[in-house]
Amino acid sequence: MSFSYRRVSLASLGMAVGLSALALAPLAAQEQAPAAAAAEAATPVDPKAVVATVDGQTITEADLELAQSELAQQFAQLPEAQRRAAALSAAIEVRVLSNKAIAEGLDKDEDFQRRAAFLQARALHGQLVEKEVVGKITDDEIRARYDKEISATTPVNEVHARHILVKTKEEADKIVKDLDGGADFEKLANEHTTDPSGKTSGGDLGYFGPGQMVPEFEKAAFEIAPGSYGKEPVQTQFGWHVIKVEDKRAKEPPAFDMVKEQVKSLLIRDKYFTLVKDARAAAKIDIPDADLKKAVESADGE
Repeated sequence: MSFSYRRVSLASLGMAVGLSALALAPLAAQEQAPAAAAAEAATPVDPKAVVATVDGQTITEADLELAQSELAQQFAQLPEAQRRAAALSAAIEVRVLSNKAIAEGLDKDEDFQRRAAFLQARALHGQLVEKEVVGKITDDEIRARYDKEISATTPVNEVHARHILVKTKEEADKIVKDLDGGADFEKLANEHTTDPSGKTSGGDLGYFGPGQMVPEFEKAAFEIAPGSYGKEPVQTQFGWHVIKVEDKRAKEPPAFDMVKEQVKSLLIRDKYFTLVKDARAAAKIDIPDADLKKAVESADGE
């Protein structure tokens, strides 16, 4: 069952890009790690313990854990027993090639330094969001936001219906006439419907809400009283339908545990936007290009 939230448009393209950088935050990396990595992390290890050395430089358990987190997606298809070794091999590759790059002076390259500075800024951005936003959200806050969203959601009605789908109106009129004579709807559905899924279920469609069926069918179904069938067949792009409504009800909201992580994401989003808005207000930002400045302000919703 899906959870319908009130939509909130992104306040700025800059914020949208910044929010995507949360992938660099420790928590996000941990959430992407496979269950095996989480199980290993549960076993206490000394993060400073050395697992390998490369030209006298150490690779520690902390480095290895970071490698496993950052490369979790690539390692997902590997057997559990091979992931740790693969992560260490990757860490060694990174270290030996980075050492070679330094030896060749690539660390002095202006383009590299610019990229490194940006990546460092992104990492610090993620670390701050992890500490000031994600790390401070409590279960009580999540529950309160859930209750708020539920109370603000317009109730949606659902219909439990059956149908018999045939090719012509004449066939549909004949079925209605049989029903008027006391014939069993489910039996007729199993015998006559051209809907493959309805031939063994008495035409049962289960519960559905607005927007889940073609408009003509939906309109007719919602107008039929529970326990009744439509006296007039309904034509859609699929053919002619004879519809019976079994029940109507208000759609139940999803249980808290089912949408807890989605609600938490809403809180992270809102708190992140507040954090960025306050930080930008306190910063001195100058954009010399008038057209670019106008575009940024427009994107920011100012």
